[in-house]
Amino acid sequence: MTDVQTDPPPTPTPPQGRRHARPSSFKGNFWKELPILIGAAVVVALLVRTFVLQTFYVPSESMEHTLNINDRVLVNKLVYDFRSPRRGEVIVFTSPLDWRTAENEKDFVKRVIGVPGDHVTCCTNGHLTVNGVVIDEPYLDPDAGPNAPASPNTFTIDVPPGRLWVMGDNRVESADSRYHYQQTGDIKEATIPISSVIGRAFVLFWPPGRATWLTVPKAFDAVPNAP
Repeated sequence: MTDVQTDPPPTPTPPQGRRHARPSSFKGNFWKELPILIGAAVVVALLVRTFVLQTFYVPSESMEHTLNINDRVLVNKLVYDFRSPRRGEVIVFTSPLDWRTAENEKDFVKRVIGVPGDHVTCCTNGHLTVNGVVIDEPYLDPDAGPNAPASPNTFTIDVPPGRLWVMGDNRVESADSRYHYQQTGDIKEATIPISSVIGRAFVLFWPPGRATWLTVPKAFDAVPNAP
């Protein structure tokens, strides 16, 4: 006799009947839910396009060759809800009415050179200076030649509060702050309100062979804030 006992094997439980799928009912539910799924996808896409990301295409040569005609860029529309635009960033903005030469010229793409309070001049040995710092601009259109100045016109300006001084990378062909300052001599007419900025263009995604991040040159990191 032993002082332990093994438990008797459990009585097997009869298997429960399996539930069989009903293909006809499943298909019926799928087609009923499909419009809801499509509607939800459309709503999500609209929310993303309205508040987060949007694609834009480039219609002119003003940013060559950082951006060429018919290039497509992806724009972050949310970033400037949390901070202001920074020097060197490529932005898309709603253009002032007097910057437009046609009704469809509503959204412009340029590079931020000066933020509120900045002192921007051109040219020092062919370069822009911002708050006394010479800016090396490797993105400038190489077709202009290696010794071409950063601007075909000289200027010395202070960026007004709440506004941005913006320039195209193809300085000769860009109707930007430089151009409008030469046309009007009015610094307010030559700058754009920060409130008009739609977002930051952060990636060139089309055509695939030119896909790249739109980064900020390191030269802008050395620029001190305006006093």
